[in-house]
Amino acid sequence: MSHTAIMLIVGIALLIGLRFAMRDPGAATRRFLWLWLLISLGNLVVGVVHAGYGLGEEAVVWLLVFGVPAGLALATRTIER
Repeated sequence: MSHTAIMLIVGIALLIGLRFAMRDPGAATRRFLWLWLLISLGNLVVGVVHAGYGLGEEAVVWLLVFGVPAGLALATRTIER
């Protein structure tokens, strides 16, 4: 399994875990987005510094790794009134 696929699975699992752990879905979404931003940026840095990928290459993968779980989080949040 590719590292990108693993990161996508981890992101979705983190989202599901926070949704179950927290009562407020809006707060869970906000917390997830901040956590996932930090984790995915850390993954980008490791890819550039240690794995030897160029920043341009890693940035494209980062958009996928961050964007898919973040988009899922935003699409499934409940609207508070």
